[in-house]
Amino acid sequence: MPELVDDPVRDRVTSRSTTGVRNTAQLRDDPVFLRRPRLSDAGHMWRIAKDTGVLDVNSSYAYLLWCRDFAATSVVAEIGTTVAGFATGFIRPESPDTLFVWQVAVDSAARGRGVGVSMLDHMLCRATPFAVRFLETTITADNPASLAMFTALANSRGTDIYARPLFSESHFPDGHAAEDLYTVGPIHQNGTR
Repeated sequence: MPELVDDPVRDRVTSRSTTGVRNTAQLRDDPVFLRRPRLSDAGHMWRIAKDTGVLDVNSSYAYLLWCRDFAATSVVAEIGTTVAGFATGFIRPESPDTLFVWQVAVDSAARGRGVGVSMLDHMLCRATPFAVRFLETTITADNPASLAMFTALANSRGTDIYARPLFSESHFPDGHAAEDLYTVGPIHQNGTR
């Protein structure tokens, strides 16, 4: 697996051009850089979400808000000059020790490299100032890949993952499948219980 790098210098660079042109070999082989999202990433995030074919695609405006208002609790994976994945999250107002992960998506050409789990771990490391002890997400029953990713995160952090029903099909006005709430934790920043 290629080295995953958190590059704070790269995070500060705002004038860099991101072409959005996907080079499949590059996405498979080059190093992955994890950083805070910028406004210029919103369109790439929207495209990646749309291209998954399984995520609920938010409006382009919503991705702009994620990049502006929730950058501290979200992450972008960049390979070369290409945004190859993202994870969005926020601190729950009623549970300030909980990071809720809204979406995780990885470009199809960059899958199989552990990028999703690395982005989640990166989000937790950056959540240290927020005193996060738990990570939450919702997963539908027909999404074993997401369950495997969050289970791998729990295992790498040496903690538990547990589920309970949250939103039934009757909660959704559009026939959306039921969503179970998965909680990973307690999280300790040093990775031990």
